[in-house]
Amino acid sequence: MDAHLSPEPVRSKTPTGRYLEDFEVGDLYEHRPGRTITETDNIWFTLLTMNTHPLHFDNNYASRSEFGRPLVNSCLTLSMVVGMSVTDVSKNAIGNLGWNHIKLVRPVFVGDTIYAESEVIAKRNSASRPTQGVVTVHTRGLKADGTMFLEFDRTILVPMRGHGIEV
Repeated sequence: MDAHLSPEPVRSKTPTGRYLEDFEVGDLYEHRPGRTITETDNIWFTLLTMNTHPLHFDNNYASRSEFGRPLVNSCLTLSMVVGMSVTDVSKNAIGNLGWNHIKLVRPVFVGDTIYAESEVIAKRNSASRPTQGVVTVHTRGLKADGTMFLEFDRTILVPMRGHGIEV
C-alpha cells in the first residue's frame, strides 16, 4: 500500500480525571468494573489490618453467628468502593478532605460481586485556594442484585482546569 494512502495512526491518552468544572451537582457516576470478593481478599485484608475478630476468618466461629458464615471485613468493602470511585471522582484530586456518615446497612459475604455509584451533592470554589475547589459526593456500595450495603459522603479537593498535574 502506498504511504500516502495509509491512514494516520490514532493516538489517545487516558483522561487524568475530572477538574472542578467537570462536576455538577446531581451528576451520577456508575463506577465500573465491579469486583467479586474472594475468601483470600477477606482473610488477607483482615489479618493485614490486625483485625482479630474471628467472624471474618474463622469458619467454625462464623457458622455459629446469626450470619452462619464469615462476614467480609467492612473496612475492605469500604476500601474497594472508594477504589472503584477513583476514576470517576478523585483520579485528579489533590487530596481527600474527609469521609462522613459511613453507614454499613447490610452484610457482604465471600462470593458477592459489588459495584458502586456516586452522586455529586455539593461543589464550591475554595475560599483559601483560588485555583481549587471542594466537591462532595454521596457514594453507595451495591451488590450485583442492586441491594445497597454501604453508603457514605466523601469530600475532595480538586484543581480547576489548567491547574492540575498533567502527565
